[in-house]
Amino acid sequence: MPERVPTPPGLTAADRGALVLTDISGYTSYLLGTELEHAQDVLADLMGVVVGRLQPPLTVTKLEGDAIFAYAIDGTCGASTLLDTIEQTYFAFRARLRDIAHATSCTCEACKQIPTLDLKFVVHHGSFVRRDLAGNEELTGREVIVLHRLAKNSAADALGTKGYLLMTDACVEALALDPVALGMRPHAERYDDVGEIACCLEDLGQRWQTETERQRVYVAAGNATFERSATVPVDVVVAWDWLTSPELRSIWDADLLEPVTPGGRQRPGVTNHCIHGPDVIVEHVVDWRPFDYFTMGYDFAGLEMHFTTELVPVPDGTTVHARGEPLAGERLAAWEQIADFVLPILEGSLESLSTHLVRVAAEHA
Repeated sequence: MPERVPTPPGLTAADRGALVLTDISGYTSYLLGTELEHAQDVLADLMGVVVGRLQPPLTVTKLEGDAIFAYAIDGTCGASTLLDTIEQTYFAFRARLRDIAHATSCTCEACKQIPTLDLKFVVHHGSFVRRDLAGNEELTGREVIVLHRLAKNSAADALGTKGYLLMTDACVEALALDPVALGMRPHAERYDDVGEIACCLEDLGQRWQTETERQRVYVAAGNATFERSATVPVDVVVAWDWLTSPELRSIWDADLLEPVTPGGRQRPGVTNHCIHGPDVIVEHVVDWRPFDYFTMGYDFAGLEMHFTTELVPVPDGTTVHARGEPLAGERLAAWEQIADFVLPILEGSLESLSTHLVRVAAEHA
């Protein structure tokens, strides 16, 4: 449950959580240097893409011109899901830029200058107060001020790109992340009123390039050795969080999960040890497509096999499909030797996940 800071009677209670400011880089010069009508249409379209990707799991509280202010209270969004949300929002933004540029035949400046736009994220963590102001939610507190100060920074010069993630050390610590293992670089900003803020940076443009080059590994319906499914009464992002967060997974999964690769988040290249009684099953993250599907590679006593877990929105929640890659010959024979061991574990895990998420849905009803 979200943690609240103790507050004297009569005062509004403070929350703690992640604060996120998303800003379209190049917005002002784009708006001033192009045809207003076309520019406004392009920017409105891009803002819609960003807002749609941020929530859920974040709550968007305000649009501030070229920026979007959002937050996630502690306990509502895991570290890996928060980073997945940021990256997927950036990827959707870049994909939309690419699609608009490819689809238009217009030669106006607003259309020609679309590639000059980019997206940056500033993420902080701390206490804040939520209050109603003329029917709108307003966040206040020192950490909100710090977040907005950080919107003006030297990260673009340090990285050589306008598309980046700046995350404060306060947020890194609160989310138990390892920035070195995640490939982030240390950085600091100084301001007259809030002092020096230690943080770290990630080049999202580089992540986008890696994403576009990355091969998909996906086991499709109708082309699998097996498929098991369960429908849970929560939305896709919540289901993803419970399926992929090591902390949440340890609540519902009978296996003991030990991440081998540090960093604090799941993504391609991470290796986990699943300890089920006396047996240890090694799993590798081979494809990671939040919040659609992920594919794991498993080592079963010499048999290497891919499992895809796909999340599909349905009217009352999310259906989780787990599928094993199609096998033939000696690999199929090897699978038949262990299927009676593996499939009951999978079925039990899906049943346990469903039970816990029914409880989660009831608690938030």
